[in-house]
Amino acid sequence: MKLVSDLNPKLFDKDVEQTPTRNGYGDGLVQIGKKNKDVVVLTGDLAESTRAHKFQQEFPDRFVECGVAEQNMMGVAAGLALAGKIPFVSSYAVFVPGRNWDQLRVSVCYSNANVKVAGAHAGISVGPDGATHQALEDIAITRVLPGLTVIVPCDYEEAKKCTIAVSKMKGPVYFRFAREKTPHITTSKTTFIIGKNYVCNEGKDVTIAACGPLLYEALLASKDLEAKKISAEVINCHTIKPFDEETLVTSVQKTGACVTVEEHQITGGLNGAVSETLGRHHPVPIEAVGMPNRFGESGQPDELLKKYGMKAKDIVKAVEKVLKRK
Repeated sequence: MKLVSDLNPKLFDKDVEQTPTRNGYGDGLVQIGKKNKDVVVLTGDLAESTRAHKFQQEFPDRFVECGVAEQNMMGVAAGLALAGKIPFVSSYAVFVPGRNWDQLRVSVCYSNANVKVAGAHAGISVGPDGATHQALEDIAITRVLPGLTVIVPCDYEEAKKCTIAVSKMKGPVYFRFAREKTPHITTSKTTFIIGKNYVCNEGKDVTIAACGPLLYEALLASKDLEAKKISAEVINCHTIKPFDEETLVTSVQKTGACVTVEEHQITGGLNGAVSETLGRHHPVPIEAVGMPNRFGESGQPDELLKKYGMKAKDIVKAVEKVLKRK
């Protein structure tokens, strides 16, 4: 398995460093806040949980606590953007964009307002908070909105780079984070370009397209598959929209089969973007690893990932299944 040189060389060590992706968001906010006085941060009574409190501590005059009023918060952010500011809206993904999707659609996207929306505690790994707080639909409901960029960072470093990068681009953005600690898959030197996904390791038998923290499980699966004499090419699909069709199609033209991996409903998220792309350009057998049309439940994060089939062994099974269809 040939990894690109700038992935974490200690990725598969037992003591690999782990940090929540939301911490990358908080540290990124502080960094851009020091360089750009137009950056402002809003939250809905979740400053510490989203790590927006780091910005609050450094720049209290540019921090807006909107309270438990997420729909109003999105409207405030739109107004700030239209006045020339760069607002970052911070909350749980079930509330932002879940609760204020209408305001995101009309006040932000329709106006092409320069609002950056950060959805924390996404995916089933939120754990004991249960189904009401496990955002498993947010990628689907955001990628349909015209003009909205959608990004799913895989780890701390990528989340930090994403936060910095979106502050420099014009137009609305949605990006999601997990609560649990995630292995450092990338390094500070790993390339991150919005709209350009990259191959983590090369393979010839199957393409595994993954996003977010589950990219780690995909890479573990590729190691297990190597032991079975199956060569898997893993792509980090951090940008869901605009989707990097060229990288995916080039890979699948070589491998002839694809498995998608995401901590999200199988319908409408990364699997939707991949299936639509390959349906247009290069149809091949596809299998999906993700939430199988279910709501979540309370439980420990790893227990839930196992129950709903989102671990490395489940990815291996999906690969073996799709290979039979080649």
